[in-house]
Amino acid sequence: MVIQSSKSNRSVPPLENGDRLSRAEFERRYTAAPHIKKAELIEGIVYMPAALRFRSHGQPHARLMVWLGNYQIATIGTALADNTTVRLDLDNEPQPDIALFIEPEFGGQVRISSDDYLEGAPELIAEIAASSAAYDLGDKKKAYRRNGVREYLVWQMFENKLDWFALQDDEYVPLLPDETGIIRSQTFPGLWLAIDSLLNGEMLQVMAVLQQGLNSQEHQTFVQQLRDRLAD
Repeated sequence: MVIQSSKSNRSVPPLENGDRLSRAEFERRYTAAPHIKKAELIEGIVYMPAALRFRSHGQPHARLMVWLGNYQIATIGTALADNTTVRLDLDNEPQPDIALFIEPEFGGQVRISSDDYLEGAPELIAEIAASSAAYDLGDKKKAYRRNGVREYLVWQMFENKLDWFALQDDEYVPLLPDETGIIRSQTFPGLWLAIDSLLNGEMLQVMAVLQQGLNSQEHQTFVQQLRDRLAD
């Protein structure tokens, strides 16, 4: 069996950065290359990132996971995914850094396929980008908008800037902090972010503000709405 699998893999062309492929062919080559840990198909083009560094990716990624993970724990009917492949459409199969979504049985947009992929648009996606010139703010952003990802966060490490976009009338518009410096999600009530604290690495303050959001009436109402959806 092992010999047959090896021969089969050798018959599959290698997955290369910049390849123009259909989604089916992308999946075939990606599956045959288990040594590749991350590859994405964006508008029919294969993107394979370089090795990820600590301060420019690993650390900010972990901070967003802590923030979003605590929200997910406190919010019934939501799920959090780390570097999970998403089948968006026939030309786009990204592997976003983080995805927060409403579970299907609670009325969410995504489905979980029989082979354990996400299909459809997660309600919120977060990406760590090297700079504003990265494809996260180009073709990937267009694909997310077109497929109905309702909120999109991009943390640009070179500029140390975080953009939070919300889908309104089929276009992404920036969500801006209020007079206290807090950005509030429109899709996930109670998901509050002290933006300057995050950018400055002040995670205790980030978590304190999130807790305020979780204690808010809007979050309690949202949780009850999700419970009601499950009951229906």
